[in-house]
Parts: sequence; structure tokens; C-alpha cells
Amino acid sequence: MSSDPLRAARLSRRTVLAGTAGALGALTLPGVATAAPVDWSRAVVDSTMKRFTPATLGGWGYTRGLYLYGQYLVYRRTGEKSYLDYILAWYDRFVTDSGISNGFTNLDAMRSGQMFPLLYTETGQAKYKTAAEQLRGRFPSYPRTSDGGMFHATSRVGQLWADGVYMAQPFLALYGKTFGDPGYCYEEAAKNVSVYFDRLKEPAKGLLYHAYDEDGSEPWASGAGRHSKYHWGRAIGWLGMTAIDLLEILPRDHPRRRRLVDVVKFLAAGYTRWQDRASGRWFQIVDRGGDKDNWLETSASAMYTFLLSRAVERGYVGVEYGPVAAKGYRGVLSQVSTGADGLTDIKNISEGTNVGETTYYYARKRNTNDFHGLGAFLIMNEQLAR
Repeated sequence: MSSDPLRAARLSRRTVLAGTAGALGALTLPGVATAAPVDWSRAVVDSTMKRFTPATLGGWGYTRGLYLYGQYLVYRRTGEKSYLDYILAWYDRFVTDSGISNGFTNLDAMRSGQMFPLLYTETGQAKYKTAAEQLRGRFPSYPRTSDGGMFHATSRVGQLWADGVYMAQPFLALYGKTFGDPGYCYEEAAKNVSVYFDRLKEPAKGLLYHAYDEDGSEPWASGAGRHSKYHWGRAIGWLGMTAIDLLEILPRDHPRRRRLVDVVKFLAAGYTRWQDRASGRWFQIVDRGGDKDNWLETSASAMYTFLLSRAVERGYVGVEYGPVAAKGYRGVLSQVSTGADGLTDIKNISEGTNVGETTYYYARKRNTNDFHGLGAFLIMNEQLAR
């Protein structure tokens, strides 16, 4: 590990930016050989805002929350007020002076709540704090496995899906920091990452299984581990981003911090092992690149690249992972283009996915501009293109 994390970060970013020159050259403005690199975060946000108004963007759900969090990161960097106004207009469809009416019966429904503390901090409007308090109030009674893992949904008794932690735990930790409730919030959020990780990890491959079922009654639950059979790319990416997000919030002396760093190290090594050497991206089922129907998926590739870059920057892993992040960044950028309408497109993004067999994962639609991928891209690009 580097003894100077800040120097490591500078070296990593320098490697990434230099290494992506070829990819960026293919994506700059036509006929302008020496044009400055395109700000692809702005391009994605501007294009999405042209395609959808806040009223037509879609209903309450994790994909919109993921995307708008990414747009918020772009707003924070650029100060572009229209980006924040758009976010507020969407949230104000659901949040009133009384807060938000939502039973939060599944973790997916919680992801969009990540923005409540951020919007309260930005605006000072009490309704966002009220909504945040309502979501925070759901956690003590939300059902859990015997070791404390929150069910993916109240209807999915005993099931832990790797993406579930990203839907709920970053909100909980941020709530604790913003509103002075660190004891419960930090402990519960970090504990859930550990529980999920322990139930889903595959040490021999450095990867995670998609899901776990406590009593093993689900048809996909296999063996003594009672987990699903395959290593689906985006599920692993969600858990990795959660560990990174919590490490940004937990104080340095928190007793669960070391375990989160270990999770990041485990995943960084696994990501490196299974990265496609030709494209720099990762496959839909990460460790089965040789299957003829498998395909390289963009949202997971962006998530993995984000983790690798941030982990080098913070000194959680050594600088040798910087080139892996650089190759991943080039690979993701190769999926970005400008259409005939002048709007930005990102392709090869898997649609929403349940637990299944290889044929199911391989047959998932390979969407363009799916919000899973737009949000993941913005989070990654704001890390790497700073």
C-alpha cells in the first residue's frame, strides 16, 4: 500500500487521464482534432433533461434515485443551478410539507431517499428532513435475518440480495451524519454490509453471489451456503459502492471501518482478476467470459471502475490498481457516443434483473440509456474526470 494516499490519487488520475486519450479522441467533437475533452457528465445530464421533464422522468423507484444522485454530483462540481432545480422538481412530486407517503416495504423503495438529507442541506426546507425522519423511522421494525441482514423485501422472507445494501445503507449512514444520529445509523449500516458480504462472498474467485436465502427454500438457493449459483456483475457492483460510500462517512476510529476496507480490498482483487483484458470491461456473469452468450455490461463496469479509482485515491489499495481503473474507464467510455440528434447515448446496460440461471442473465435486454447505467456512469465519471 502506498504510504502517501494523496500522491497515489494523483498518480492514479494521471494514469487514467493519459490512458484515456485514445478513447476520448474518438468521442470529441467532429472535425476538431485539438478540442478539449468532452465533459461527458454534463453531456449525459443535459441529454437526459432534454429527453425527460421532471414530470415524465418516471415514478418513485431506485433507478431514478440512482440517476438523480449522479446528477447531484455533477451539480456539486459545476454549480449548474438548473441541475439542482430539476432534481428538486422531481422530488417535489412525492415530498410535501407532511413528508412522504410510502410504506418502504422493500429496500429498493429506500434508494431515492438518499437525497433527502442532501436536499435538506441544500435548501433548508423542513419537508426534506421530515421525509428523511420518516424513512429513518422504518429501520428498527424492518424485518431481518437471524444475523441482522435486512430482507431484500418484506415479501422475500430471509432473502439478502447483494444490491440491497446500496438501496438502504448509504441513506442510513448519511442520515446519521446529517442529523446527529451516528450511533445506531453507523453501526446498522456497516453491520449490514458485513452480514451481506459474509453470506455472499466466494473467496476462491474474489466475487459475490447474487443472493442468499436463510432457510434455503428458494429454488435458486444451493448447497450449505444457501446462496444463488452465479456471480452477476451489477449485484457485486452495488455492494462495492456501498462499502466505499460508508467509508466516506464513518469516522476513522469506528470499529467497523477496518472490515469495510477489507471488503473493498477483496473486491478490488476480484475485479482485477476478472476484467476482460481486451475491452477493459466486465461480463454480465463476471467469471464466465468464455460463454458464447455472455456479454460485456456497462453499468457494472462503471461501478467497478469507480471502486478501484476511489480505493487507490483513499489508500485502501495500492497504486497498482490505478491502471486497472484506467482500463475500465476507457472501456466504459467506448460505450458512450453522440447520436444524430446531438444527444449522448450509453449502450449495453442490463435491464433490471432478478435471480436466475445463466440463460436468464444472458437474455436480459441490453438497453441504451437505461437509468442503471446512466447513474453508475455519472458516479464513475465524477470520480475519474475531476
